[in-house]
Amino acid sequence: MMGQFVFRNLFHRPVRTLIGVVAIAVEVTLVIVIVGLTSGMLQETAKRIEGIGADIMVQAPSAQIFIVMSGSPMPIKIGEKIHELKYVQYVSPAFLQFNTSGGVETIWGIDPVSFRDVSNGFVFHEGHDLEGPDDMLVDDWQARAKHVKLADTYTLLNHAWKVVGIVEHGKAGRIFVPITTLQELVGGRDKATIFLVKCTRPEHTPDVIGEIKELLPNYPVRPVKEFMTLMTSTNIPALQTFINSMIALAVSIGLLVIFLSMYTTVLERTRDIGVLKSLGASKFLIIRALLAETTLLCLLGIVAGIGLSYVVRAGFLKLFPTLSILITAGWVLRAGLIAIVGALVGASYPAWQASRKDAVEALSYD
Repeated sequence: MMGQFVFRNLFHRPVRTLIGVVAIAVEVTLVIVIVGLTSGMLQETAKRIEGIGADIMVQAPSAQIFIVMSGSPMPIKIGEKIHELKYVQYVSPAFLQFNTSGGVETIWGIDPVSFRDVSNGFVFHEGHDLEGPDDMLVDDWQARAKHVKLADTYTLLNHAWKVVGIVEHGKAGRIFVPITTLQELVGGRDKATIFLVKCTRPEHTPDVIGEIKELLPNYPVRPVKEFMTLMTSTNIPALQTFINSMIALAVSIGLLVIFLSMYTTVLERTRDIGVLKSLGASKFLIIRALLAETTLLCLLGIVAGIGLSYVVRAGFLKLFPTLSILITAGWVLRAGLIAIVGALVGASYPAWQASRKDAVEALSYD
């Protein structure tokens, strides 16, 4: 009986119900997509660093853990000191430059010889490794996204590069150029953003880390295998603040729309509430009916929001093939719970107000 009553009330005003469902769907989609975008970006970056094959990564003292945003270069001669340590087989410097002209891109300046030693080289789809000062390598995802072909001219940092190779994605960055040329272009001569260290044997990694920390006491030294666990939004305060702000915005949208929807519902059904109370309905019954209606509305919105999230992700990936949006069951569940809690909070006052209506006054309401 109660279920039928709630169901019919919900579809008595289909347009208003649709607006409520859309509001909840937008709330859920915002949470899932924003978190999925940040999580996917961090995880994909960590996987590409891990894909290099180095054992240890050394950064400057003030460098951020999110290395593509790091602007803290170090003297490149530090690499020579690291190379002299026991159990160190290879050291490769890399100079990273974040570029937002014409898109968001991170350019990796590398020394081809030492990078090949540390990473065992690239897997080439076409072309060859870096040889000249203006040569550039791009991975297959970047080539597809930017419609780049072998021997094309690629302009970055107001410099014309020649694409000499297209490589398999998953190793470091998406764009690679000679480190010396990039240093000259951005005024970072003899500087490096990170040092990638290859040990003689993997089991020597802890010993080498200890030696590097003694040599460079204020420098972050991390095993590359542990880098994945560090790449979370909680380790990047500004990013976590952004996520929390977007979630708060999404919840506010859902809460306000549900509040207005339920408040209007109570006003429209004043006479119906009076009839229920005159037949002996308790305050608890009326509150339960309105909250049940809200819950059903919210469940419809959650289902629509999950579907919309996958549609939005597909659209983003079509427009920006290099993006990574990670939709996980955990955050789908959290987004649903956030939506339900927000909706019930928004419906609580209208439901409480409805339960307090006097039966005689409600029946005489026009």
